[in-house]
Amino acid sequence: MNSIYILIYCLLFKSVLLFSQNTSKPNIILIIADDMGWGDVGFHGSKIQTPNIDQLAKDGIVLDRFYVSPICSPTRAGLMTGRYPDRYGLRDNVIAPWIQFGIDTSEQFLPQLLATAGYKNRAAIGKWHLGHYERKYLPLNRGFTHFYGHYNGAIDYFTHEREGELDWHNDWNTSYDKGYSTDLISEEAAKCIKQYKKDGPFFLYVAYNAPHGPLQAKEEDLRLYGYDPNKPTFGEANGKKEQGRGNTRWQTYAAMVTCMDRGIGQILKTLKEEGIENNTLVIFHSDNGPETNLGGSSGPLKGKKFQEWEGGVRVPAVIKWPQGLKGGWVSDQLCGYVDILPTLCAVAGVKEKTVKPLDGVNILPALTQKKKISREFYLGHGSIIVDDWKLVKANAGNNKMKNSEDVLFNIVKDPLEKNNIRAQHPEKYQQLLNAVKVYDDIVSAVKVPPYDAGRNTFKAPKEWNILN
Repeated sequence: MNSIYILIYCLLFKSVLLFSQNTSKPNIILIIADDMGWGDVGFHGSKIQTPNIDQLAKDGIVLDRFYVSPICSPTRAGLMTGRYPDRYGLRDNVIAPWIQFGIDTSEQFLPQLLATAGYKNRAAIGKWHLGHYERKYLPLNRGFTHFYGHYNGAIDYFTHEREGELDWHNDWNTSYDKGYSTDLISEEAAKCIKQYKKDGPFFLYVAYNAPHGPLQAKEEDLRLYGYDPNKPTFGEANGKKEQGRGNTRWQTYAAMVTCMDRGIGQILKTLKEEGIENNTLVIFHSDNGPETNLGGSSGPLKGKKFQEWEGGVRVPAVIKWPQGLKGGWVSDQLCGYVDILPTLCAVAGVKEKTVKPLDGVNILPALTQKKKISREFYLGHGSIIVDDWKLVKANAGNNKMKNSEDVLFNIVKDPLEKNNIRAQHPEKYQQLLNAVKVYDDIVSAVKVPPYDAGRNTFKAPKEWNILN
């Protein structure tokens, strides 16, 4: 009889131990904005109303030197792999609807690693954009246990269509949910929080398609910025009003950002109401700089989306984890998108080693001890930052960059990239040339096709149902 009691005691102790281990790990929510610029948040001086993002910045740690790729798919790929997109052929382009390309399945994704650390529920909500022409590239085959959203970029916010077909999904099934896509994403995230909290730590990847084009906003948000339905909308022809358009592009863009901010507020409020705010780590950042012709702003920074100037690759970013990180300050640690995976794996206690070497680093020491990590960060196409120094080479493969000569900046002292000090610092210039060459010389086995490859003959599959 005593042996039975001992066995029961051991089993109960083991269960309690496992439960305590799991509950000590934080829930993780990674929130991505789409094409939101440095100058599009209130805490950077924008006129756009972003009270919830601003509060997140006030309560958390502002990552003041957070870098991404200048376009969407490469950034999202780096988030998921911790590796520069050059290593699997995704530097030069996004994965357009007609492009037959996906990230090689030998690349480990973040949710696959988190699964080994007890994260039972791992949801991708919103925009995917990491390959869709075969099912093996879709979220549920890349480590996520739930997907709600769209495979492509630039969907219609109201009809959820791309290339004339409905692109809205709930796991493998077509979703016919009605509503503005930003709201649907926020509502699903809040629902998942409530559903998952009882099962131990969870991971939510909340990838908004806002404020990426097409420019479409709800009238209630447009009115916040002076919308007058009796006046013409931008681009209006023959009196025909397009759904969701304001009187100006900026007005519409601002309304889209504010709607997303409200959704982020809904997510944060749900965490608080469910009693799990303190041990939930929330990261927010944009995937690249803004399309300034559509209303976005780089603030005082030079450049925009598609460019390796600061305005294209330096984005608003915040991390908040009340139980694990002291908030209320600004970090000047050089960091970025490829650091998300190793940092979150450290937070989650992932023991499994990655199959391939990472480019990103764990930045927790910089956030917990305010200990500066010396490192280099590759921006793509001949551009690199090494600690305080930035090199942008001329004629390095990005035709959106128009510099006629190599330029060197002390980017900490000169964040607006006004003073080329290459001639004054020849040794530093050579150091960065040597550093960037290592990355520029990467050759992957496959490469994303040119953007328009296959576009003319493409016909979207019915309801974007991928069968193969």
